Amino acid sequence: MRILEAMIRLRAAATAALIAGLAAGPAAAATQTAVFAGGCFWSAEKAMEKLPGVTGVVSGYAGGTSARPTYENHDGHLEAVKVSYDPARVNYATLVAYFFRHIDPTDPNGQFCDQGPSYRTAMFVSGDAERQAATAAKAHVARLLGKPVATEVRDAARFWPAEGYHQDFARRNPARYNAYKVGCGREPALKAVWAGR
Repeated sequence: MRILEAMIRLRAAATAALIAGLAAGPAAAATQTAVFAGGCFWSAEKAMEKLPGVTGVVSGYAGGTSARPTYENHDGHLEAVKVSYDPARVNYATLVAYFFRHIDPTDPNGQFCDQGPSYRTAMFVSGDAERQAATAAKAHVARLLGKPVATEVRDAARFWPAEGYHQDFARRNPARYNAYKVGCGREPALKAVWAGR
């Protein structure tokens, strides 16, 4: 009797695992990614994680030619984030609009206290649909702000994940991140850029 009960439990567990795997398969296959450079990747990661439909954000580097960039040596690369998202819940155009609201798109030299080539803003696009959405959003933001938009629309480039200590930095190091954010003046500067818009 115990053997029969064990076999029934095992079969039920195997069936449940199979069903769970089948249920997860299409959703996992439907996940898409987008890469944005928004200045400090800690801030970009924290902002993009809050958007419903985003399933993951990784800090890293994109846009340069050197292989395996590091925080100490990423010349030519921009600090960027790779955003995984469920297109059934959020589309690329919404990601772009949300991204713009979390940067100063008019600054050609970086973001807030983070200035220099690796802190410039960009959208790395894959294909015509993403290019059209990014270009349209950039034009809309320029009209809305009444200023030229420095954020570039670039072809997709290889994304290199940053070192582990940079991942989920704001969540894992809230006091350090908060000190950085306050010292950088990011929130008041964002409010000034987007006030009333």
